[in-house]
Amino acid sequence: MDPQEKELYTAILIATSIIAAILLYFIFSIIWYQKKYRSLSKAKISAEINTLEKERRRIASDLHDDVGPLLSAVKLQINHLDGQNEEEAQLIRKSSRYIDDIIKRMREISNDLLPNVLIRKGLAAAIQDFLGKMSDSSDLRITFTCPQEQRVDGTIEVNVYRIVQEIVHNTAKHAQAKHLQIQLVIDDHTLRLASVDDGRGFDYKEMIAKNGGLGLLNLQSRAEVMGGEFDFTTEKGKGTRYLFEIPLNKSV
Repeated sequence: MDPQEKELYTAILIATSIIAAILLYFIFSIIWYQKKYRSLSKAKISAEINTLEKERRRIASDLHDDVGPLLSAVKLQINHLDGQNEEEAQLIRKSSRYIDDIIKRMREISNDLLPNVLIRKGLAAAIQDFLGKMSDSSDLRITFTCPQEQRVDGTIEVNVYRIVQEIVHNTAKHAQAKHLQIQLVIDDHTLRLASVDDGRGFDYKEMIAKNGGLGLLNLQSRAEVMGGEFDFTTEKGKGTRYLFEIPLNKSV
């Protein structure tokens, strides 16, 4: 190889190395920005979910601690009224019944926002209570199993409870299913939540095109903020399966 060819070869080698270094820099930069974006996105979603749950807790507390006693006091005052005639007495009785209905509905709303049983007895008991109420108001037959009940972090309990609510409501509303099976398994390291229905299933691409897959995004967001994994399988006419695996040894 003569000196001119050697210089040309060296120049090509240097140029190739520089181009390769630039490409590697851009590739690593893209990967780094993607990881940073995911981290920021996860932090944003987590903050939004936590803010939502705090607001639900506040409203539930206000309804239970402030509005409830106030309505009970109003009912007590009404019941002490004496009607001057039968028409007034009937109006008093009717007003008392209206207040009873309002108090009952308010308690239902407060419980939907933050179930007392979730705080007092834990996740499994809260799910069982919720499914019992859903069975009374829906033709969907729901089977729930939890081999070992144990308390976990409160934030995880709330998020998993919301996931179950989302799955049950979506199944009852859209799946045209007759039976939904839900299983909760908790050990020292992992919480696993699985569900399967015998409904019509759905086409993922079609659903994304129609409504953006908001329900699935909600499920995935809940799983991600807990550092967990979410997977589902579905096919038209063959039902839908959901699986969540949440680590219990990570901070949320």
